[in-house]
Order: sequence, then C-alpha cells, then structure tokens
Amino acid sequence: MGMIQRIGEHGRAVVATAVAVLSGLMWLVPPADVEMENSLHHLNFIPLLVAAVLSGWRGAALTLAATAIAQAPYIFMSHRVSPENALDQVVELGIFGVASVIAGILADRERRRTGELEATTIELRRVYAELQASVEKLRRSERLYAAGQLAASLAHEIRNPLEGISGAANLLHRGKVSGQNFQDCLEIIQLESQRLNKLLSGFLEFARPRVPRFQPADVGTLVDSVRLLVAQSPLARGTYVNTEVAVGIPEVESDPEQLKQVLLNLVLNAVEASPNGSEVQIMARFEASLERSGDRGGHVSICVVDEGPGIPAEDQEKIFEPFFTTREKGSGLGLAIAANIMQQLGGTLTAENNTTRGMRFCITLPVRREIKQ
Repeated sequence: MGMIQRIGEHGRAVVATAVAVLSGLMWLVPPADVEMENSLHHLNFIPLLVAAVLSGWRGAALTLAATAIAQAPYIFMSHRVSPENALDQVVELGIFGVASVIAGILADRERRRTGELEATTIELRRVYAELQASVEKLRRSERLYAAGQLAASLAHEIRNPLEGISGAANLLHRGKVSGQNFQDCLEIIQLESQRLNKLLSGFLEFARPRVPRFQPADVGTLVDSVRLLVAQSPLARGTYVNTEVAVGIPEVESDPEQLKQVLLNLVLNAVEASPNGSEVQIMARFEASLERSGDRGGHVSICVVDEGPGIPAEDQEKIFEPFFTTREKGSGLGLAIAANIMQQLGGTLTAENNTTRGMRFCITLPVRREIKQ
C-alpha cells in the first residue's frame, strides 16, 4: 500500500511538471508556426490521461483546469494572430478534458472493483483459514472418536476369551474337577489364549501395517499361487476355485506379498461363505489408460466372486470397519486389514452383491504407482 501511495505522489508530480513544461514550451513557439503549435497542444492529452489513471476524474478535472489556466494567456495571444487556430485549441482542450474525465470515472470504477475484490479476497482467506481450523478440529474429533470406538470394540472382543480363560482357571483352582474336565479346562485355556493372541496380532497388523516394498508383480503368477494355497486349505471342502486371467496383463508396481495376503484373504472368505460344491471365481482384467497407453499405463482389477448368501445392503458400508463381522467365529479384522493394505498400495478394495447371489470383491491397482512429492 505504501508503494502504491509513493507511485501516486510521484505520478502527480510528473503530471504537474508536464503541464508546466508544455505550457512553457508553447511560449517558445511563434504564433505563426501552426504545425509546431498543434503538436505541442496535442501533447496536453498525455498528462490529462495520466492524471485520470492515477487520480480519477477529480485529478483529470484539476489537471484540465491547471492546463487551461497555464495556457489561457498564450491562447488569448494567438487569437489575435489566428482566431480559428485559437478556437480549435479551446475545442480540442475541452475534448481532451472530457475524454480524460471519462477515463478518470472508469479508472475510479476499476479501482473500486479492485478494492472490493481485494477485500473479498482477504475475507475469503480469513474464512478459508477458519474453515481449515474447523476441519482440522473435526478431524481430531473424528480420530478421537474412531480411537474410542476401536478401543471399545477391542475391549469387547478381548472380554470373551478372557471370560473363558478365567472360568477354566477358577475350576482348576478349586481342584474339584475330574480327569476329563481337567483336560477340557486346559484345552479351553489353550484355545482361548490362541484366539486372544490371534486377535491382538490382527489388531497390531491393522494399527501398524508393514511399509510396502514396491517391485514388479506378475498378476497371473499371483492368482495361480493363491488358487493353489486355497486348494490345500481345509476350508475348501469341495468348493471349486476357478481362475480367469485375461491375456496381456502387464506387471503391476506393487508389493507382491501384501497383494497376495489381500487376495488370499478374499478367496478364503469367499470359499467359507459358499456352500459345498459351489464355485468361487477369480477374474483378472487390464484396462489401459488413453493418456498413458504408450508406457502400458492403466489399471488392473482382480475380482473374487462367491456363491454365498451375500451381505445385507445396510451392512455393506460397515464390512471394512475393524471388528465388524457377519460370521460367528470371525474376528472382523480381515477385511479391515485388506482395505488398509490396498490404501497403502495406492489401490482400492470394493464390495457389492451379485445380481443373482453371492458377493463380488474387487481389487483395483494402477500399473504404475503415483509417487507423491
């Protein structure tokens, strides 16, 4: 603001100097030299216009009055020699003055708009800063709420195995159990301890996921290895796993082990949800990107389709939340961990009911990961 004020002061000084210089030069021109006189007279428009731009219509009017006062004696003197030329000078000076006043009005209007725009910009910055502060406060509240919910869910999940261990330990402490009951109590303690350890391990994996080690991963090899692992699992129990990998799928830049972990979890869930003798499908596709077709850019999708009962629509938004499960013995951490891993890998994990029966879980990954600056 101070710089603009200094420019305005210097500009007004230049305008005053220009008016004085032009008025002085006109006295040096003989009245008979009409061409030189007209040239100098036309230069009066420059200080008038500069005054209009710098000081608005008031500055233009003051400059016009000063020019008229300074040059009136010369115009009066030239009227004796050439009345027509003197009249032309008066008319032209009036036209210059009107034009400069109009230019000053427009300049004033533009200055007001600029001032309003600057005021609006300052207000928007203030509002934006307040909005950012509110959003950050909301995020902190959401994080605290999520942490509270997570802690409450974890406490609830831990309570059940602890109650089983505590009950079995109390029976053993009384010392009035038969040999069979003694073995049953030991088995309960052992199984519930394993369950508790698995639960805490899963929670730690969700809360502190391993940093991905990105490298080229072959989708076809990944799908085949998962199919073989599932075929050897007791959960398969006659369920057939069918793979359908499109030809020409490029390698994806990802963490093969974490990607395999996610896919294996999805297929095992699908097998467990499907009835005996049904089919689970693993389908892999590649969708090229028009912008990056030259370097094989695009996305690879791997979908797992089961023939189970599906998930109610009201529960589909919750399936990726920790500790939410529709299975009696599920921990509710598998899908939450899978979604967390996919987010780290730069991809997505989605779920939807099939049109007929069962669920469709799809992994979507970019072929070339985006490196954040």
